[in-house]
Amino acid sequence: MFYWVMKRIFLGPVIKLLFRPWVKGLDNIPAEGAAIIASNHLSFSDSIFMPLMVRRPVVFLAKSEYFTGTGIKGRLTAAFFRLTNQLPMDRSGGAASAASLNAGMEVLSTGGLLGIYPEGTRSPDGRLYRGKVGVARLALQAGVPVIPVAMIGTDKVQPIGKRLPNIRRIGMIFGEPLDFSQFKDQAEDRTVQRQVTDEIMSQLLRLSGQEYVDEYAAVVKLRLAGKPEEPSAAAEPLATPAPAPTAGDGAEDDDGTQATG
Repeated sequence: MFYWVMKRIFLGPVIKLLFRPWVKGLDNIPAEGAAIIASNHLSFSDSIFMPLMVRRPVVFLAKSEYFTGTGIKGRLTAAFFRLTNQLPMDRSGGAASAASLNAGMEVLSTGGLLGIYPEGTRSPDGRLYRGKVGVARLALQAGVPVIPVAMIGTDKVQPIGKRLPNIRRIGMIFGEPLDFSQFKDQAEDRTVQRQVTDEIMSQLLRLSGQEYVDEYAAVVKLRLAGKPEEPSAAAEPLATPAPAPTAGDGAEDDDGTQATG
């Protein structure tokens, strides 16, 4: 109820008046039935702008840190994300990430629209980064189409680190649904997951016109901050768990490549 009231009566009309969003391809969103909406990620406000323009409710997988803050600010942030149809996604791997996968599957199994950012985090510089394969695993397991959407100009409205948005026009382009039903029996194949994810990112690149970087955005963020790279930055939290290495094999990292010592 809160989501509907905010979208239709309070927040929605104000945002449309101030930011005058333009939209192309909205008819590519199915009127009913489950689907994944896969978006590039330029700004914190992407999760606000895009669902406002879609007629149906969109449930987003958001990083779990938004739900675990302390103090008044942390509690208000967590409440906002819960009330705006967003679910925590734990990116640490293991059982916690499996629970996140199950939450996304539950949305899809009930015929809902699930929003996800394949890049895993906001772009640090406006470029499009390598997608993580969780989106592919969800799409293949649930047997649902993926609708790519390119957010345009939201990084200029609310750049990283800026609390108050700049008032300027933004846009979004919804691409045609991508059908991966030919891979329905290969949902746990890590090579197929990567192939499907790369196709989704290719469509986002075509729609957005961004420059593409074949590297994880989280890794680049650490580098820009002068911090050492962490394994979690390149982790694939919703990927099929890597098989245990056999004797003589290198340990396999989270995107399926061999990690050497």
